[in-house]
Amino acid sequence: MPTYRELLQQTKSEIDEVDAAAAQDLLSENSVAVVDVRERDEWDEGHLPRAVHVPRGNLESRIEAAVPDKSKKVLVYCAGGNRSAFAAKTLEELGYEHVVSLAGGFTDWKRNGLAYEVPQALDAAKRRRYSRHLLIPEVGEEGQLRLLESRVLLIGAGGLGSPASLYLAAAGVGTLGIVDDDAVDETNLQRQIVHSTDRLGESKADSAKRTIEALNPDVTVKVFKERLTSENVDRILGEGWDVIVDGADNFPTRYLLNDASVWHGIPIVHGSIFRFEGQVTVFKPHEGPCYRCLFPQPPPPELAPSCAEGGVLGVLPGVIGSLQANEALKLALGIGDPLIGRLQMFDALEGTFTEITLRRDPDCPVCGENPTITSYIDYVEFCQGGRTHVAS
Repeated sequence: MPTYRELLQQTKSEIDEVDAAAAQDLLSENSVAVVDVRERDEWDEGHLPRAVHVPRGNLESRIEAAVPDKSKKVLVYCAGGNRSAFAAKTLEELGYEHVVSLAGGFTDWKRNGLAYEVPQALDAAKRRRYSRHLLIPEVGEEGQLRLLESRVLLIGAGGLGSPASLYLAAAGVGTLGIVDDDAVDETNLQRQIVHSTDRLGESKADSAKRTIEALNPDVTVKVFKERLTSENVDRILGEGWDVIVDGADNFPTRYLLNDASVWHGIPIVHGSIFRFEGQVTVFKPHEGPCYRCLFPQPPPPELAPSCAEGGVLGVLPGVIGSLQANEALKLALGIGDPLIGRLQMFDALEGTFTEITLRRDPDCPVCGENPTITSYIDYVEFCQGGRTHVAS
């Protein structure tokens, strides 16, 4: 059996190696993938620009997610060039066509005075809390840091806002805003899981804040104990939100929110529920339809009874609110295929999902090619008192 040194020498004779200067030239090619195979503590001390972290022990299982194109040039490195030599050999065996190892590794790179990056990193406690996210290549530490810096505004802390807020908080969304001027009522507790019996009469926004902060102290909760209006919407939306999760319970608020989101350029994750039926979509300004593209005019009240009039299965807002949280996370992380231009409908009795394609209306008065509504209107008068069928 060969010794380690003999095996290393043999491996190096079978792969391509480059020195620090040649590696720097490779980095000038944007098409080159840079893979760091060191351990976490080494990565935290600094890494090559544009590098992705795939520890040697996880290389075989994670590399295809990190570098899916096997025809791409790959520069792999470690601290001194030994682990990366074995890694390069492994990558060739996995079918990667153009792999080189950095001779001398990161140590030689620094010795030559070349630029490197010291990453912003999660501390040990956050790594434990979000460990299941860190295992997912599409999220990882970079994605978790992005979530911790994200800002999501929830309109309503009711049926849809409850599950959405809890899952967004658990996922580590750094700042959650909650707009709600209502108080906790006994009739809410059948479905609004962010509240509890001992909080009857308490502000919903304050109640949700207490629950969220108890769940995850990493999350900052900003409450707005007011109803969204034309007078305050610019102030509230102007605080730099990345995504809005809509759990509004009336048409005037829904149309106001739509218009404001288009003008502020903030995507909305829309959800609605009634009895056994729910639906979810994403309105992203100028990339897909807005709410007015689907509903130019609100329906009359008799065609859109509220949940207080028609009822709602208690678990249904949990399903739809969780889907809304999922879409908000995808938007915050910039991953997956958000429901832009797609309406996902759920039938709780049948246990089935149906998807409908939505199209942007070029004649939409707000997001169309020649908008006719360019400032806030009297939304109550516009909706004539109509109510939307979502749980509050």
